[in-house]
Amino acid sequence: MNLKPYRDALALPGLRSLLLVSVLARVPLTATGVTLTFYVVFDLGRGYGAAGLVGAAITVGAAIGGPLLGRLVDRRGLRPVLVLTGIAEALFWSTAPMLPYPLLLPAAFLAGSLALPIFSVVRQSIAAMVPPERRRPAYALDSMSVELSFMVGPALAVAAVTAISARTTLYLVGAGIVASGIAFWLLNPPVRGGGEPTGPQPRVPRRAWLTPRLLAVLAISAAGTLVLGGTDVAVVAVLRESGDVGWTGAVLAVWAVASLVGGFAYGAVSRSFSPLALMAALSLCTIPVGLGGAHWWLLCLALIPAGALCAPTLAATADAVSRLVPASVRGEAMGLHGSAVTVGIAVGAPLAGAVIDASAPAWGFAVTGAIGALVALAVLPIELRRRRTTTPPTPEPEPEPDLAPLPAT
Repeated sequence: MNLKPYRDALALPGLRSLLLVSVLARVPLTATGVTLTFYVVFDLGRGYGAAGLVGAAITVGAAIGGPLLGRLVDRRGLRPVLVLTGIAEALFWSTAPMLPYPLLLPAAFLAGSLALPIFSVVRQSIAAMVPPERRRPAYALDSMSVELSFMVGPALAVAAVTAISARTTLYLVGAGIVASGIAFWLLNPPVRGGGEPTGPQPRVPRRAWLTPRLLAVLAISAAGTLVLGGTDVAVVAVLRESGDVGWTGAVLAVWAVASLVGGFAYGAVSRSFSPLALMAALSLCTIPVGLGGAHWWLLCLALIPAGALCAPTLAATADAVSRLVPASVRGEAMGLHGSAVTVGIAVGAPLAGAVIDASAPAWGFAVTGAIGALVALAVLPIELRRRRTTTPPTPEPEPEPDLAPLPAT
C-alpha cells in the first residue's frame, strides 16, 4: 500500500501535533453519553427513557450551538471560543452530579449548545493547514482518530462507573473535557491557511455559500451517521435475540477495526471518491447485515464491508465541506457539518429501536440502510448536475488542411 500520501501530509507543520492532541481530547467527549446514562439510571433512580432525554437534550443543544460557535470562531478567533465553552463545560460538569433531574435536563441542553467544538475545530484546522490536494489522507487520519476515541472513551467510562461510581465518573469526565479545552487553547491551531486572509472579513451572505451542493453533502453526512447509529442499536438487538449478547463487545470491535482499515486505505489510494458514492455503498452494504444474525461470528463477517466504509464516508464529507466554502465562513460550515453528523446519530438509534420493537432485529439494519440509500437517490440529481457543469467541454477538432493541389493559373 502506498504510504506516501500519509508521509506527505504528516510532514506539514503542526498537523502531527493537532491529530495527537485531538485523539486525547475526544476521549472524554465520547464518554459523556454513557456516563450520563449510568448516572441517571443508577444514582437518580430513573429509567433509560429519562436517561435518553438527557442525552437528547445535549444532542439538540449541540446541533443548534455548533454552527453558532463556528461562526464565532470565524469572527473572533479560536481562543475566545475555547475560553467561553471551557467555562461552560466546567460549570456544567461540576454541578451536574448535584442537580435534580428536572434541572439536569435544561442544564444538559445549555451544556450541549456551549460544548467544546473540538470535532469541528479539528476539521477546520486541517483545512487551514493542509493544501486541498493533500486533505484526503489528512481527513482520513482524522476519521480514524475519531474511531479510536469512540473505541476508548465509552469503555473507560464503563470501567470507571463499575470500579468507582457514576457520580464520581461525571467529575472525571468533566475534568477531562476541561483539560481538553486547555490543551487546545495552548496548541491554538490555525483556523485560516497561510495564504488566506486573517482577522475580521466582510460578511459573506449565507446564500452565497450555502449552495445546493453543500446542502447535499450535509444530507449525505446526516444519512451516513443515521445508518451508523441504527447499526449500533441493531447489533445489540440481534445478538440479544440469538443469545450471543456476551459477544457484543467483540462484534463492535470488529466493526470498528474494519472502519479503521477502510479509513487507512481511503487515505492511501491515489484517487478521490465521491461522498455520495461512499454513503450509498455504506447504506447498501448495511441492508443485508441482519442475515448474519444467527451466529455472532457471521454477524462480524457481515459487518466488515459496511464497517470498512464508515471512516471513508465521514472523511469524504468533511473534505467536501472544506472545499465548498470560503475560508471566512469555514467555521460555521464545519459547525453545520458537525450538526448534521450529530443529528444523524441521534435519529438513527431511536429509529432503529422503533423498527426493531415493531418487527425484528434484522429489520433495524435493513430500514436504516434503505433510508440512507433513499437519501443517496434524492441527492443524486445534484451530483449529476454538478458533474455536467464542471466537466470541460470537448474541444472541437480542428479542420484538416486541404491537401488538394492548387489549380494551375
